[in-house]
Amino acid sequence: MSYYSRLSKSFEGALRLPLTDRSKYVLISDCHRGTGSSNDNFMKNQNLYFAALQHYYKTGYTYIELGDGDELWENRSMEQIMEAHGNVFCLLSRFHEQGRLYMLYGNHDMIKKNARYINKNCSACRCSFEDHPYQEEPPGFSQITFHSGIILENHLSPARTNPMGAVAGSPMDLYLTHGHQSDLFNSTFWRVSRFLVRYLWKPLEHFGVLDPTSAAKNYTRKDKTERRLHHWAEQEKHILITGHTHRPTLSAEDRYYFNSGSCVHPRCITCLEIQRKYILLVKWTLAARPDMTLFVSREVLAGPVWLA
Repeated sequence: MSYYSRLSKSFEGALRLPLTDRSKYVLISDCHRGTGSSNDNFMKNQNLYFAALQHYYKTGYTYIELGDGDELWENRSMEQIMEAHGNVFCLLSRFHEQGRLYMLYGNHDMIKKNARYINKNCSACRCSFEDHPYQEEPPGFSQITFHSGIILENHLSPARTNPMGAVAGSPMDLYLTHGHQSDLFNSTFWRVSRFLVRYLWKPLEHFGVLDPTSAAKNYTRKDKTERRLHHWAEQEKHILITGHTHRPTLSAEDRYYFNSGSCVHPRCITCLEIQRKYILLVKWTLAARPDMTLFVSREVLAGPVWLA
């Protein structure tokens, strides 16, 4: 099966969510939550992520995770990941409880497409009041479904113009997936890749050796992957939003392919915000005020781009 067919198959029978003037979505990808060890690339940005998550929870956003939320190639135990990041999972469970949580699976957490695995390993979140600002027992994730793709149906707005004066035309739907489908070893042969990462590249990472099969760490593979994703979107006349390559992308000139980036950048996390049919690329990072106090800063990197 070609990469084009794999991408198309990801949206067969996909969950469809409404995209209207009242919709508020935040799209986050590639958290790679680990077990808190030295190999846990999420640890350095955990506080940034949790601060951003609290903001989106309090302001009424629906959270959509575009895959690779948990690092299940390097790690075997989902329970250990949930214990290491209990505050995160407690807050995600609140989104779930309110019907504001949707999850996709990527290549590094492909196993979560198995409902039996989810019911066995993600049924409860253990946290204390200190971990989370809500005292009630969180509901867990036993009833959640992990999707290969989600479609945001762009409902036609009442006649209005964008800031440049153009009248809204026929809106394009937004197709959300992880993006690993563009690579044979990260999709069809993901078990082989998982074996190599777990038993070869993970130990070598301690010595600074990067995984050459990773689209996020190999720029040649990254460019090839993004060309394929863009080609599919352009041919299908859809807006395609992915993660996988960890390279955040949003441009008013390129209306077919956007990327949310990742939560494992060296000093920040990136995500895409959708509100009132505008999409923004946002960075959350640690900044300093003139008096030398530190705070979590939200910075717009690109946009807004109007989704008509």
